[in-house]
Amino acid sequence: MSLPALDNLVRIGQLKAEPRNVAEARRILAMARTRLEDARLVNLSIEGRFTSAYNAAHAAALVALRWHGYRSENRYTVFQCLTHTLNWPAPRWRMLDASHQKRNLAEYEGFLEVDESAITELCDLADSLIAEVSKMLG
Repeated sequence: MSLPALDNLVRIGQLKAEPRNVAEARRILAMARTRLEDARLVNLSIEGRFTSAYNAAHAAALVALRWHGYRSENRYTVFQCLTHTLNWPAPRWRMLDASHQKRNLAEYEGFLEVDESAITELCDLADSLIAEVSKMLG
């Protein structure tokens, strides 16, 4: 399903157009569910839980993008495209952007400051995202 705004991102090199792959979408969504389950394991470190919740959200957002026939090599773009792939308002996907920024600080600078409420919020958002993408896949 071609989307004009995403076609514009293809033209400027921010996305690549690729045919939908149902098997791939289902595999990635299954990984998103597993990562969300991991994020809810209280015996894991808070850093591990945050990373798992973030990865669950990213995987589900990637499935939404792939379902529409696009691929991105930029994690931020995958979240930004939720405006078009799932009609998410900007304030909603920007919560994922804030998590992306925290993830980058952790990955590239070794700094992660999150608390239990942030993980709960991210898990809830990932859960909602997974549910919406699941409906899209049918």
